[in-house]
Amino acid sequence: MKTALTIAGSDSSGGAGIQADIKTMMANGVYAMSAITALTAQNTMGVDGIFEVTPEFLGKQMDCVFTDIRPDAVKIGMVASADLIRMIAGKLREYKADNIVVDPVMVATSGAKLISDDAIAVLKEELLPLACVLTPNIPEAEELSGMRISTTEDMIRAAEQIGKTYGCAVLLKGGHMINDANDYLYGEGIGRWFFGKRIDNPNTHGTGCTLSSAIASNLSKGYELEEAVKNAKEYLSGALAAMLDLGKGRGPMNHGFMIAENSPRFL
Repeated sequence: MKTALTIAGSDSSGGAGIQADIKTMMANGVYAMSAITALTAQNTMGVDGIFEVTPEFLGKQMDCVFTDIRPDAVKIGMVASADLIRMIAGKLREYKADNIVVDPVMVATSGAKLISDDAIAVLKEELLPLACVLTPNIPEAEELSGMRISTTEDMIRAAEQIGKTYGCAVLLKGGHMINDANDYLYGEGIGRWFFGKRIDNPNTHGTGCTLSSAIASNLSKGYELEEAVKNAKEYLSGALAAMLDLGKGRGPMNHGFMIAENSPRFL
């Protein structure tokens, strides 16, 4: 069995972060491991508190994973502090990690910054150049490229600029701001659109975590990047189309929709 490591924060409501990553990896047929950057107290209505681990403890988690069950791919989600980012980058270099997928969670779709300017600078300098693929949304791509993105042509230019700056592939997610479910992948001088069908489901908590974890899962199994992205988008669409409706706010998706479809025990 192939293996994947998620480095991210814990979501106590289970819709995003570590919990979404592990569910996604399992659903995509790989063995999931985790290194937790922070505990959060949150639910479908918002975040009530964050408790970060120390850089030293995060490093110990990564040591224990890499020296025993080496991951075939690594997904990195939201990391809020510069010191934690430095620790992650250092360990990835030390262990020569493969198939690194970075979801550069910096800016909310509302435009609000989620991490400090200092942490963003360290993210750009130390972590992003280690990635094989980045998965920014529009606000994050604007931060990384220094460009205003308001059209599909802007998406193409921004993805190319980001890819050339950090020496990696870029999957720029269109989202509701531009073109709904259509994403643009740029890598090695070649670009490709991945067109998705809009699914009218308000419960989209954790979509970014889920997509990047599904890509990492597919890379761990040996798929080339384009096929990994295609498979990941199909999985995300299925999880949304299952129309799970939990909680009083923006709820989670059904990460286990394929299990439910194939087992009477889940019906």
